[in-house]
Amino acid sequence: MTTATATAPAQSHAGAPRRNLAGRIVDRLGSGVVQVVMILLGLFWLVPTLGLLVVSLRTTEVNNAEGWWTIFTKPAEITIANYADLLAGGFGASFWNTVAITVPTTILVIGIAAMAAYAFAWMEFPGRDLLFLVVVGLLIVPIQIALIPVAALYGQAGIFGSIPGVVLFHVAFGLPFAIFLLRNFFIGIPASLLEAARMDGAPEWRIFVSVVFPLGKPAIASLGIFQFLWVWNDMLIALVYANPANQPMTKYLQSQMRQFGTNMDILSSGAFLSLIIPLVLFFAFQRYFVQGMMAGSVK
Repeated sequence: MTTATATAPAQSHAGAPRRNLAGRIVDRLGSGVVQVVMILLGLFWLVPTLGLLVVSLRTTEVNNAEGWWTIFTKPAEITIANYADLLAGGFGASFWNTVAITVPTTILVIGIAAMAAYAFAWMEFPGRDLLFLVVVGLLIVPIQIALIPVAALYGQAGIFGSIPGVVLFHVAFGLPFAIFLLRNFFIGIPASLLEAARMDGAPEWRIFVSVVFPLGKPAIASLGIFQFLWVWNDMLIALVYANPANQPMTKYLQSQMRQFGTNMDILSSGAFLSLIIPLVLFFAFQRYFVQGMMAGSVK
């Protein structure tokens, strides 16, 4: 009895899981000191955005003569004239062109990729694995090599320079990554849920809409945010495929820089306005975004 009693604590201690370095760091992240440090770092990263806002609210003469931080001692220098001049020009049209490009692209990529990912993950059809390898292989195809061939194709189809042409290009090059991401998420859904739905007589489209799509909301939201930001901030595709009448904000701001050079009040105003929609989108869906980022870490 003495031997058994003496060895019991040792066995219990040996059987306890050991925390590695990463685990100990995660445990310490909950401390108050670390949280204060993280808040200070977050505020530090917001300083450039604050500077951009201040520059957009002052005239060019004041910005050239003083640093943006002097606004705290001279609040009378604030003016909204820069935004009024910007909206009176072509920025408003370019803003709606950006919306007309980004929103359909994001919806099409999410819709097509979700259905394709479900098929690759849970449906049996000839050549499924080979076709999925082709989709994965398309991830390494750089956009630049397709600019000239697609431009020639668009010219023959009569859509070069139009918004639908820009949308189609973004959709084509956004689908491979989207399908790859969602397929890897969907395949982690318990097969018993799908089998139970099939036993109840649910068709595949019903299983996708009622079971897979709701469970995949975190991954879909993360993909939607990434896709939206990618298209919203894109300038390369806009420079090649959008004519002046259909140019998005990025191309419009680039043209203003070419025309006015140091006109930073107009450029900063346009840059800050272009930040508003992505920020609203991110904060609105940040809960799903975090869930999508953490989904694979607990499996």
